[in-house]
Amino acid sequence: MGILDSKIPSGPLADKWTKHKNDINLVNPANKRNIDIIVVGTGLAGGAAAATLAELGYNVKTFCYQDSPRRAHSIAAQGGINAAKNYQGDGDSNYRLFYDTIKGGDYRSREANVYRLAEVSGNIIDQCVAQGVPFAREYGGMLDNRSFGGVLVSRTFYAKGQTGQQLLLGAYSAMNRQINRGKIQAFNRHEMMDLVLVDGKARGIIARDLVSGEIERHSAHAVVLATGGYGNVFFLSTNAMGSNVMAAWRAHRKGAFFANPCFTQIHPTCIPVSGDHQSKLTLMSESLRNDGRIWVPKKMEDAIAIREGKKKPTELAEEDRDYYLERRYPAFGNLVPRDVASRAAKERCDAGFGVNKTGEAVFLDFASAIERYGKEKALTSGLKDPDKATITKLGEEVVEAKYGNLFQMYEKIVDQNPYKTPMMIYPAVHYTMGGLWVDYNLQTTIPGCYSAGEANFSDHGANRLGASALMQGLADGYFVLPYTIGDYLSKDIRTGKIPTDSPEFDEAEKQVRDRMEKLMSGSGIHSVDYYHKKLGKIMWNKCGMARNEKELKEAIKEISDLRKDFWENVKIPGSIESKNQELEKAGRVADFLELGELFAKDALHRNESCGGHFREEYQTEEGEALRDDENFKYVAAWEYKGEPKDAELHKEDLVYENIELKTRSYK
Repeated sequence: MGILDSKIPSGPLADKWTKHKNDINLVNPANKRNIDIIVVGTGLAGGAAAATLAELGYNVKTFCYQDSPRRAHSIAAQGGINAAKNYQGDGDSNYRLFYDTIKGGDYRSREANVYRLAEVSGNIIDQCVAQGVPFAREYGGMLDNRSFGGVLVSRTFYAKGQTGQQLLLGAYSAMNRQINRGKIQAFNRHEMMDLVLVDGKARGIIARDLVSGEIERHSAHAVVLATGGYGNVFFLSTNAMGSNVMAAWRAHRKGAFFANPCFTQIHPTCIPVSGDHQSKLTLMSESLRNDGRIWVPKKMEDAIAIREGKKKPTELAEEDRDYYLERRYPAFGNLVPRDVASRAAKERCDAGFGVNKTGEAVFLDFASAIERYGKEKALTSGLKDPDKATITKLGEEVVEAKYGNLFQMYEKIVDQNPYKTPMMIYPAVHYTMGGLWVDYNLQTTIPGCYSAGEANFSDHGANRLGASALMQGLADGYFVLPYTIGDYLSKDIRTGKIPTDSPEFDEAEKQVRDRMEKLMSGSGIHSVDYYHKKLGKIMWNKCGMARNEKELKEAIKEISDLRKDFWENVKIPGSIESKNQELEKAGRVADFLELGELFAKDALHRNESCGGHFREEYQTEEGEALRDDENFKYVAAWEYKGEPKDAELHKEDLVYENIELKTRSYK
């Protein structure tokens, strides 16, 4: 077992990043023109990195499986992006954002990285405003903020419920400028099939043109992987259907350690599962918890009557409603962190108080907010003694201005008007805090291979606070990687172009072709989706919101057996040499079948509960997560050794010099 070197700079926490930038090597502008960088993934992290690196003068190639970078899954982020600007004057600061993030991650994050994230957060907002991102503004014209879970300040900048889309358009416009300058060569509808190593360094990738089926070789002096998370290992998640782990897993198989795979975030406010026909789940932004109140009936008979359609939720008197988050966590109420809110919803539904037909849903109610906003609007409009209908109408107008597109989306999917009846929500797989292990420079354990955004094991520990994904992606892409990658590339100014006709590229391409032919040679009994759904059920039932030793051991065996059956019996029509979406899916599911087993192995070895990793054997008397800081205060990074069961554990000890470790409390 090795001890990992995170390359954290010495000195006081607040000075580390500045000192590091002053100490690292740079590449002069003339030499940058002779250096090539590949960026795989063009969401917020990849798009921001590609645009910035090209602006600096590097020659950049970008790859995405979508038909345009505009369709990266970053577009789906709704609620907002955190930054410690303290525009509200409510006591926010870089330190407060740093502290909230470390605490929210249940003390399983790296201090230096998280402080840097907080430090550059304000720059992100300035950058995006300059790009024209239409952040919401308050009446005086200043940028508006709202609150998210796990914090006591308002620091989340937003653009209605379309924040990810607007930020992505900003990054894409910056990319387009570089494409027009010839500094970015964009390869859309291309999928990375493998990482190519030359003399132990990442020197390129093998990619497949998803339209023609052609296998291509692309070389570079460094490779950046910014391909998002692996939530689709559960099949049903809030991720786009195409989201996958392939690029990260290919790098893992070549020597990049995979860290904390079991740290997965369950988001508490998703539209509940409606049946076996579903292929994905839809998120309702956490921003709705600013004004929505979460409840279930207090009495079992009321819950049963609502489930059976004999009673409407609006018919229940206030005293018959259990606002369980406000009851259990009075200091934070409905704005507790996601892992806490998710477990609380599951606990109520498991106890029999669920409110939809399956019994797996709770209410998110805006009636109080509509009344409150309506009265305020009436007062500011000079209306005296308005009737209830007027108050309701005015209140709905305010709520529509803040959350209108989210309400519209809910109504289209569920066919219920959330202005008139409470939304139904339930937890679902959302974000993955695990990913490729990276050091302070965002470099993996493979020299020259970097990872940014959700694809790396990130700054979020065991649970990501809301509105931090966009912050981390853009921080990595705009403000961290462009500095740190230069230190590595400064040693390549005399290297020259990396040839693609080398034995290493030959071997990598051969392995890719052999793998695809093996996939195509299955006996053809079951479809790819058959295996993906079976894997998803194992993962959700035994590695989901709660885990225990017995079921994790069962999951490891079941996933191993399922993987064997997949390779023998999967059915993939069509050919390798043409557009073949079943072949695309098969390659991704094959990697999920390996990742799923490592996920369960990681969860089994971590004998504690922390953040989104909830082991039933390790909980307090009140049902809260029970950490074991003496034995598990480390990042678990796994080295590929063939089968997932043989993966070797390496530890990065987490040192806290600026924050006192405490049991999290939101009461």
